[in-house]
Amino acid sequence: MFKTRKDFVFVILAGIFITNAVTAELIGGKLIQIGPFVMSIGILPWPIVFLTTDLINEYFGEKGVKKLSLITACLIVYAFVILFVAIVIPAAKGISPVSDEQFYAVFGQSMWIIVGSIIAFMVSQLIDVTVFWFFKNKTGNQKIWLRTTGSTIISQLFDSFIVLGIAFWLPGKINFDTFISSALTGYTFKLIIAIVLTPLIYLGHYAIKKYLADE
Repeated sequence: MFKTRKDFVFVILAGIFITNAVTAELIGGKLIQIGPFVMSIGILPWPIVFLTTDLINEYFGEKGVKKLSLITACLIVYAFVILFVAIVIPAAKGISPVSDEQFYAVFGQSMWIIVGSIIAFMVSQLIDVTVFWFFKNKTGNQKIWLRTTGSTIISQLFDSFIVLGIAFWLPGKINFDTFISSALTGYTFKLIIAIVLTPLIYLGHYAIKKYLADE
């Protein structure tokens, strides 16, 4: 089925990447509160996206990440189109366990959220790959933590503010103070997770390198 083990690794990483990115966008309309702070529940799958982005960057290069990011953005649009069609088609009265109102309340995200999600995703991914390869070219194969964590720290700063700004602040769903606090809360959470996941980056490198070496 796969010509090389490297092809198999790419398919697995791409599948994990796409699944978590699409899931994050679908659940992003729900805001949760942590103490006095508010953030989108959509940030939960993003640590896995960080992890797979860095591994794809390492083994398949800048072009691999950019192509996969573009494909994923198109699939996110596709998912929203399917959801829109599903919303328009009425539920069977008295038969469907989920009413039109319930379905819309969960999946009826506004156009602002869709646009904000896609723009934030593409911008953050392009920044991530650029910063990653800046550090990679400077340090070579050394300091994996610097290029992985560094690229995430910078890219997710933009992502956190872009998605909330377009999806919630611009349309007036939240005020400016809530926008800033929510973006900073989400960014802080992503930053902490990125640091915590650093050992997994090294583990992933080791596992992939060993798997490919046995080919």
